[in-house]
Amino acid sequence: MSASKYQQIKQHILDKVESGQWPENHPVPSENQLALSFSVSRMTARRALHELSEQGVLIRTQGAATVVASLTSQSSLLEIRNIADEIRARHHHYHAKVLALNTLKTDDALASQLQVEVNSDIAYSCICHYENQVAVQLEQRYVNLRLAKDYLQQDYTLITPHEYLCNTAPLTEAKHQIEAILPDELMQWSLSIEANQPCLHMHRHTWSKDGVVSYALLTYPGNRYSLGGRLTFPPNNKEKTL
Repeated sequence: MSASKYQQIKQHILDKVESGQWPENHPVPSENQLALSFSVSRMTARRALHELSEQGVLIRTQGAATVVASLTSQSSLLEIRNIADEIRARHHHYHAKVLALNTLKTDDALASQLQVEVNSDIAYSCICHYENQVAVQLEQRYVNLRLAKDYLQQDYTLITPHEYLCNTAPLTEAKHQIEAILPDELMQWSLSIEANQPCLHMHRHTWSKDGVVSYALLTYPGNRYSLGGRLTFPPNNKEKTL
C-alpha cells in the first residue's frame, strides 16, 4: 500500500466535503471506484473510508452507500485549523464576539502552563465564535506576551487569534486533552446553553521554537460540534498553526 496514495484519497474526499461540493448525505464513491480512480488496492480505499468514518466525516452502513455525515459542525481533533476558515469552507457565515481582552499576572498554575515565571504579565482573551449566528465555540486563551507581544492590540472581530499567532509564532508542537463537562456560568451565558448541556472541553498547548506560545481552553456545545481526528504536519504549512 502506498502511503501517498492513501493520504491522497483521504485528502480528495475532505476537499470535496469542506468545499461544499459534497454536501451532507452526498454519496461517496465506492471502494472499487476509488481503487480504480487512484490505482490502488481495494484495501487501501477501504482504510481511507474507514478512517474518515471514524473521524465523523462519513457515514458507512452495511449494504448501503457511504455518504457525507451531517455537518453538525465537523472539525478535526488533531489538525489545528482556523475556526473561521472551517466555517467559511462550509459556505456558512462566521463572526466572533470578544468578551474579554486584557493582561493578567500569572499565578502558580498559569505560570506552569505557559512555562514562565510566577507574576509574569500574560495576555488573556475570551472570544465566542459563531456559525450562522449560533455559538459553536468559546475560546479562552492565555498567551505568552514575550512570544506574541502585540496580541492585545489586535481586533479579534476581524482576525482570529489563530491568524495572528500563525504569522507571529509558527507552531512546532501541540498537545491536546479533551474531556466531557457540564458548562459553568460563563459557558452557559456565552454559548446560550442550559446547565445540563454536555460540552466538549479541550485543553490545548502550542509551542513555537522559542517556547510555549499559548494555553487555550476551547468549549463546544456537544449538540453543535463533533470532533474527529486527522493529523498532517507537513513542514512550514501554516494550516497546522495555533
